[in-house]
Amino acid sequence: MFMGEYHHNVDDKGRVIIPSRFRDGLGSAFVITRGMDECLFIYPMDEWERLESKLKSLPFTKKDARAFTRFFFSGAAECELDKQGRISIPSTLRHYAKLQKETVIIGVSTRVEIWSKDHWDTYFEESQESFADIAENIVDFDF
Repeated sequence: MFMGEYHHNVDDKGRVIIPSRFRDGLGSAFVITRGMDECLFIYPMDEWERLESKLKSLPFTKKDARAFTRFFFSGAAECELDKQGRISIPSTLRHYAKLQKETVIIGVSTRVEIWSKDHWDTYFEESQESFADIAENIVDFDF
């Protein structure tokens, strides 16, 4: 499981350090792709294969299913960590997520997300205000 928030910079070659706490869970090769809310999603191979299987089962006759799978798969790239624990993010993905310099890398259960720091700060502020309402609408927290 991935969790936590880390801050790293994208270097001039488009590389960013993946937090050491995430590296073992990602394995030697993993997939990075466009995510929701203008961030990037990173999946370990086993999770990517489960997701791919689910997406393959969508009816290709449905316009939304075709659009989503195109969006999701066309941006996907297989990655490996270099010796310093960095990945090279393709320029199309850096552009999509508006990654300039400062990034926020977060663990979200089965995936890792990479956000531009400015976008993350805005998203977090806006979501924080409605967090209780969101939780009430989607989750039953009976302990």
